[in-house]
Amino acid sequence: MNIQIFGTKKCFDTKKAERYFKERGVKYQFIDMKEKGMSRGEFNSVKQALGGTDKLLNTDHKDKDLLALLNYLSDEDKEEKILENPQLIVTPIVRNGKAATTGYCPDVWKNWD
Repeated sequence: MNIQIFGTKKCFDTKKAERYFKERGVKYQFIDMKEKGMSRGEFNSVKQALGGTDKLLNTDHKDKDLLALLNYLSDEDKEEKILENPQLIVTPIVRNGKAATTGYCPDVWKNWD
C-alpha cells in the first residue's frame, strides 16, 4: 500500500485516519493542506477516483459565498478556485494508488491491500 493522507492538523477525522493506519502498522505520508495543498495532478487523480469535483467539496464550509460562486464557474475555473482555496476540500482525503476516499472511511480502507 502507498497511503497518502491529505488533511489538516486540527481536523478530527484526519487524526482518526492517521490513528487507523498507525494502529495497523501501515506507513503513510501526511500532507498538510494548509501548508502544501494539493498539486493539480493529485487533485485530478483524486477527482477521477471519487467520480467528480463535487465529491471533494465541503458543503458545510463557512464561506457560503465562495461555495455559491463555484456553481457559476466553468469546470476548469471551478477546479482552479478549489486549488486556490484548499479549505473547501473535505478532509481527510486518503489515497492509495488510484483509489481515494474523503472523510473517515475505515470500511473502505480495510479492503485495500
